[in-house]
Amino acid sequence: MRRLFASAALLAALGGAVFWGVTTPRPLAPDQTAGLTGDAAQGEAVFWAAGCASCHMADGAKAEAALVLSGGQQFASPFGTFLAPNISPDVENGIGGWSLASFATAVSRGVSPGGAHYYPAFPYNAYNKMQMQDIADLKAFMDRLPPSPLASKPHELGFPFNVRRSLGGWKFLFENKAWVIEGDLTDQEIRGRYLAEALAHCGECHTPRNALGGLDRSKWLAGAADPSGKGRIPNITPAKLDWSVDEIAEYLTSGFTPDYDSVGGHMVHVVENMARLPQADRAAIAAYLKRVPAIAD
Repeated sequence: MRRLFASAALLAALGGAVFWGVTTPRPLAPDQTAGLTGDAAQGEAVFWAAGCASCHMADGAKAEAALVLSGGQQFASPFGTFLAPNISPDVENGIGGWSLASFATAVSRGVSPGGAHYYPAFPYNAYNKMQMQDIADLKAFMDRLPPSPLASKPHELGFPFNVRRSLGGWKFLFENKAWVIEGDLTDQEIRGRYLAEALAHCGECHTPRNALGGLDRSKWLAGAADPSGKGRIPNITPAKLDWSVDEIAEYLTSGFTPDYDSVGGHMVHVVENMARLPQADRAAIAAYLKRVPAIAD
């Protein structure tokens, strides 16, 4: 019995050590952002492409009010309800006091300045493919936005999903820094891939997930259940999205489909963001979507 208990204790200790090691938050190395200086003018395009305001503005904000990133919007999911935090440059309740290294660690690693994991409702699993210069430029732009003193509200999650440490295990299983679409791509398609897979994080909504919330990359952009439990997010692979490159680019510009229908739901915000980008970027996204493998529902 003593040997049995000793073996059990050893296994428990080893399991605990493995769990602790796997789930330890890992910030960026200091040299990743050393020497970088952000350009706010360049950062504005990154801001719109990444869709920051769409989630972090106050619910229902319009026009200039959408640039006040006070948070508070609610996003239902099978795991509970996530509430977008204040990411305005307010020093006390926003991110105004963050260094570039802390900001880049949050965006690309999903780790807070205090060393805690962020939930993947924050799409760092896409942003981890961003160029560090773009992250620096994004921070420079966001530092110039209006501050908001509103405190962030806590997520509404039950056990075990409220245990942040376990998110290290989620990252170990599902975080992926590799591009989905590889191969002999043109320069335009490479740009479109960067915009779609990294900045605009299209796969976060349009790709199905497993029971733990990990993306099924084998069905990239093939449509998914809406996290709220209401409806379905469409398949945008060539199997369903049979529009031409010009028609896709026009949709991302005006919100009108080739059938004279108009954009609805959360895609309204996406189109508003995309319409602020250069036409060449919208055309690049369209070209990329034509290279995605066709997957039937």
